Amino acid sequence: MTTPAESPGKVTVDINIGCNEWKLQGRITIAAGLVTVGELLPVAWMLSDAIVKESVKVLDEMGSPISCKKGCGACCRNLVAISQPEARRLRQLVEELPEPRRSAIRARFSATLEKFATAGLLGQLRKSDDLSDDEYGELAQAYFDQKVACPFLEEESCSIYAERPTTCREYLVTSPAENCSRPTADTVRRVRLPLKVFNAVARWQTPPAVHVLERWVPLILALEWAEAHPNDPPARPGQELLRELLDNLTGKTTTEARS
Repeated sequence: MTTPAESPGKVTVDINIGCNEWKLQGRITIAAGLVTVGELLPVAWMLSDAIVKESVKVLDEMGSPISCKKGCGACCRNLVAISQPEARRLRQLVEELPEPRRSAIRARFSATLEKFATAGLLGQLRKSDDLSDDEYGELAQAYFDQKVACPFLEEESCSIYAERPTTCREYLVTSPAENCSRPTADTVRRVRLPLKVFNAVARWQTPPAVHVLERWVPLILALEWAEAHPNDPPARPGQELLRELLDNLTGKTTTEARS
């Protein structure tokens, strides 16, 4: 990561990342002063979208196009892990909605939590960080079996598409879209991205002593969690935070999150 000439109050950073199949090169301009991880989320999303775009291009050339399409919302009934900064972002987004839409979205979140409480799953969801991998897999299957749509899903399409979390951006399949409503290891072929921004964002601002810890929240608990934890970690120089994100993305950490 190199830094070209700067403009007042801004810093422009050269990006050069990639893998065997492709390389991503470009420039990102960010604030030169102190920023929070929440303020840099759009940069993380831009990186995620660019990585997805390049991966899709490779798959197209291999004859394995992406089958995801507008109106296919089966994946929006999965247990979606989002990063803590994105949970705060979703709460802010909801709070900025005009009425009566804000109240309608909040009511959907409340109804969703009631459904999982009735199903006996809400307690596990609130303690999902304590689960083993096997327990997490069982919870994810039990969650999907409830067929409860994401509170932001409308007419089987995402109503906050531009602000959707990284996990949603990076969930792609090449198998027939209709198979996602009855997913098995044999019927659904997920795209394995060479670099996953979700994992990098989930490690953002993690103390060095526990640098591989990925902090995440089930999407349906985003409002509840963010109301209890409303503040981002202290602001830091934008270039420093961006370097940390890129280091996380390109391999200085090793633990993979559940997504």
